[in-house]
Amino acid sequence: MKFINLLKKELSELITVQMLLGLVVTLGIFMALGSVMDTTIDEAVEKTSNYTIRLIDRDDTEFTHDMIKSIEKDGNKVRIFTDSGDDYADILNSNDIDDIVIIPEGFTDNINSSKKPELITAAKMTSAATISNINAGSATAVELIQKYISSKLAETGGLSEKQYELVKEPLTLKENTVVADNSAEIASSSIMSRIAIQNMMLPIIVFVLIILTSQMLMSAVANEKTDKTLETLLSAPVSRGAVIGAKMLAAAVIALINAAVYMVGFKVCMGDATSKISSTAGELISGQVSVDEAMRQLGMSLGGMDYFLVGLQLFFTIMICLSVSLVLGALVSDAKNTQSMIMPIMLLAMIPYIISVMTDINALPTVIRYIVYAIPFTHTFTAIPNLMFGRTGLFFAGLIYQIIVFIICIFFALRLFMSDKLFTISLSFGQKSKYKAKKRRKSAEK
Repeated sequence: MKFINLLKKELSELITVQMLLGLVVTLGIFMALGSVMDTTIDEAVEKTSNYTIRLIDRDDTEFTHDMIKSIEKDGNKVRIFTDSGDDYADILNSNDIDDIVIIPEGFTDNINSSKKPELITAAKMTSAATISNINAGSATAVELIQKYISSKLAETGGLSEKQYELVKEPLTLKENTVVADNSAEIASSSIMSRIAIQNMMLPIIVFVLIILTSQMLMSAVANEKTDKTLETLLSAPVSRGAVIGAKMLAAAVIALINAAVYMVGFKVCMGDATSKISSTAGELISGQVSVDEAMRQLGMSLGGMDYFLVGLQLFFTIMICLSVSLVLGALVSDAKNTQSMIMPIMLLAMIPYIISVMTDINALPTVIRYIVYAIPFTHTFTAIPNLMFGRTGLFFAGLIYQIIVFIICIFFALRLFMSDKLFTISLSFGQKSKYKAKKRRKSAEK
C-alpha cells in the first residue's frame, strides 16, 4: 500500500498539464505532418502512374518507327519532339517538360552491325527532395526500348557472339541532368546521393543546437528565478539589457563552439567517403564526369560566401531560440518543467526538416506552404538547397524574415525582463491553486 501511495505521488508530480498539453500539441503536429506527407506521396504516385514517355527520334528509321509503335501498343503514352542540338537544358525548358529520351543518329545502324547503340536521356532536377525528383518517364522508356531490341534480336535466331552480348545488354545509356539552364552528363541519382550526404550535416547540427541552446538558457533562467538569484542580479547596478545581452551572448558562444565542433566532426567523418565517391563515380560509368565536376557544370557548387550566408542564417536561428527561451524560462515555475516547454520548439524544428527531406516545400499547396514558411526554422533547412538551385531571392527573403522574427522575440523578452512581472509571472496551469487547496485542507484538519 505504501508503494502504491508513493507511485501515485510520483505520477501526480510527473503528469502535469504542461506535459498533457505538450502531448496534445505533438499529436496535432504529427497529424498535420501526416496529411502533408499523404498529399505529397499521392502526387508522386499520380506522377509515376500517369507518366508520358517523351522521345526525340533523330535516327528516323523504319526500325525506330516500329519500336515507337510497339511501345504505344503496350498502352504507354508517347509524345514525340523534334528538337536538335546537344543543349539539353534548352530542350527541356523550351518544351516545358521534365525529362526526355533521345534516339541518336546511327541507332539502327549500330544494331544491324551488332554494336551496342547509344541512348541519351535528360532529366530536370529542381530540388534536393527525394520524392520531388521521382522520374518514371525516362526509366520506363529505356526499359521498353531495351526490351524491344532484345526481342527483335532474339527473333532473328542464330545469334553471333556479338549479337548475344547485345541481347544481354542492348544499350549504352548516356544520362544527363539539367538544373535551370545548365546540364551535365551524369545521372540525377548520383547528384541526389551527393546532396543527401551534404545535407545530412546541417539538419543534425540545427537540431542539436536548438535543443542545446534552448535547454541551457531556459534552465539557467528558471533556476535563477527559483533560487531568487535573478532578483539579486537584476537589482545590481547593471542595466537589465546588459544582463539579457550577456546571457544570450554566452549561450550563443557556447552554441557556436558546439556548431564548429559538430561541423568539423562531420566533415572529417564524411569527407573521405564523399571525395572517393566523387572521384570514382565518373570512372565507374563510362563517359560521365565526376560528381564534383557535374555540380560545377550545373552551378550547384557552393563557395565561401555561400557558406557564410548559411552560417549567418544558422546564427539567427540560434538567436531566435535564445530569445524565445528567455521568455519561456521566465514563465516556467521550476526547472523540471523546462523539458515540457522545450518540446514545442523541437517540434517546430522537426516539421520543416521532415518536409524538406521528403518533398520540395515550394511544391506544397499554397496555404500549407505559407504555414511551413511561417516557421522561422524552415529557412535554415532550405538554405543550402535554395543556394544550390539559384533561388537566392527566396534565401534572402527567409533571412530577412528570420531577422524580423528575432527582433520581435527579443523585443518581448526585453519588455518582460524590464518589468517587475518577471518575478510574479508563472505558467503554472493551476498548480498553485492545487497547492493552496491542499494547504487549506491541512489547515482545516488541524
